[in-house]
Amino acid sequence: MSETTGRETLGFQTEVRQLLQLMIHSLYSNKEIFLRELVSNASDAADKLRFEAIELPELIKEDPDLRIRVSFNGEAGTLSVSDNGIGMTREELVANLGTIARSGTAEFLQQMTGDEKKDAKLIGQFGVGFYSAFIVADRVEVLTRKAGAGDNEAVRWESDGQGEFTVENAERGSRGTTVTLHLKDEEKEFLQEFRLESLIRKYSDHIAFPVLLSNEGEKGDEEKTVNSATALWTRPRTDISDDEYQEFYKHLSHDFADPLAWSHNKVEGKREYTSLLYVPGTAPYDLWNREVPKGLKLYVQRVFIMDDAEQFLPLYLRFIKGVIDSADLPLNVSRELLQKNADMDAMRGALTRRVIDMLNKLSSGDAEKYATFWQEFGQTIKEGIIEDKQNAERLMKLLRFATTASDLSKQDQSLGDYVSRMTENQEKIYYIVGETYETVKSSPHLEQLREKGLEVLLLYDRIDPWMVDHLGEFEGKAFQDVGRGQLALPDSDDIITQDAINDEHKALLKKMKRILKDRVEAVNVSQRLVDSPACVVTSEQDLAPQLRRMLEASGQALPESKPILEINVKHPLVTRLSSESDDERFGQLAKIVLDHALLAEGTQLENPADYVRRMNQYLLDIEADGG
Repeated sequence: MSETTGRETLGFQTEVRQLLQLMIHSLYSNKEIFLRELVSNASDAADKLRFEAIELPELIKEDPDLRIRVSFNGEAGTLSVSDNGIGMTREELVANLGTIARSGTAEFLQQMTGDEKKDAKLIGQFGVGFYSAFIVADRVEVLTRKAGAGDNEAVRWESDGQGEFTVENAERGSRGTTVTLHLKDEEKEFLQEFRLESLIRKYSDHIAFPVLLSNEGEKGDEEKTVNSATALWTRPRTDISDDEYQEFYKHLSHDFADPLAWSHNKVEGKREYTSLLYVPGTAPYDLWNREVPKGLKLYVQRVFIMDDAEQFLPLYLRFIKGVIDSADLPLNVSRELLQKNADMDAMRGALTRRVIDMLNKLSSGDAEKYATFWQEFGQTIKEGIIEDKQNAERLMKLLRFATTASDLSKQDQSLGDYVSRMTENQEKIYYIVGETYETVKSSPHLEQLREKGLEVLLLYDRIDPWMVDHLGEFEGKAFQDVGRGQLALPDSDDIITQDAINDEHKALLKKMKRILKDRVEAVNVSQRLVDSPACVVTSEQDLAPQLRRMLEASGQALPESKPILEINVKHPLVTRLSSESDDERFGQLAKIVLDHALLAEGTQLENPADYVRRMNQYLLDIEADGG
């Protein structure tokens, strides 16, 4: 390192090098977005300074008018984006432009496919817009000075994006940051005033600070304000076009795709605030990491206060992007004060209902978009069924399921659709839970219901075993798990009690129970089977087997539980079992019947090798008997 300049050469983090190559490849056909990203970063820097100046007004006193400048020089082949915002220290510069300080980077990179469209979405979700500068530039310089620092405390960063960057001390007469792009020869279109002006109007008109454009290559050229410089959410809805709403979302989220829906609302009265909420079109790669920052951008009287204010929406709506601008909160509000603020619960409740209403409107107005939403975010809505009892009824209308009415695994049927197709006298909504679509659609528990023409919801998401216990009722109809307890079907006025049915086959059941006593709670004659020889049923008091397996896999100790075995006495295999006089062969066949029932339900056998041995021996015995 040079002692006089403090110059040092550093290597990019491995993930940054990978990302740069992927980004240049994946976004080249949409290369103009680099300007949106750099202007957006400059706007964020101005927002942050305005917030810091609430407590330290001296930071902004000498130059209180925050602005962004875009300048170009055709002769030098350079394009610069400059701001007089918060600026960066040397340490911040190295951290922000040399590494990706986010968890899950490796997982993110693994999702990159080489497909330009898919990768563009991922890059946008990851929020690394600065690096898009290398799509059009073969060298990038950053000159920055932290607000409150002296002239000689500025820092210069420079890189060609190939693997290393240099950092050195520099001088800068004022606070803020300037990013200078040395454009590639084939990218000189971005040195044309009309081209730059149209891009700023297209992508950055909503920026709340003036964006000034000037030609450094012409003497006497005056800079002009290109954007409207008005915070978009403060304007009347009737004055804002769909394109403007979409571009503001991209500025806000650094996403490259359009949102699925948005809601812009101003509340007046006891509490005054404006909200602009968006539903993204694609789930972020870290959606299931509940610890990552999430929430809305908070402004107070149009002054930026914080990113990721999570207090305004419940955790299951963590995918929502947006802005809330309050007229009532103090300018020095902190996360701790938000948690203690008496009005927060009311605002949180109102915003939650607004999001749910927006989703209900999307579900009824655009089936294709809602199908996209459900594929990306459906399981988080199921979290809401568990966590938000107050809005459970509203959320249930958003649920979508695969059912036995279709041969497809597509989750596109609402509870309202199901109820509209219920048979006469049907009082319950039937469902079955399993670990895969193939398991539940082929379950023997469905045989009697299929024969009677009764539709069944097929649940196979990992969260479903937890969710179903919180469903309660829908439009007065209770939910019935067809794999649990006794199954009473409509139009069965002549229902015979289980004890009465069992009495007819008492000897067979007693003999099977004696052999299987260590593995089953009871053996009953089934009232739900048609084609299969047997199935296992969970009692009403026990945990669902899928939930039990997940809890046990996580290391949680659970009390012992045994399933109930139900047999179909009309099935040839059970008929053969009842006529078997050899006690040893009876025992082997009884165990095989149970093994098959467990496998059909999705349970892993405790001793697969023992099952294979029994099955092989049984087949050999059949062959020996000439059967």
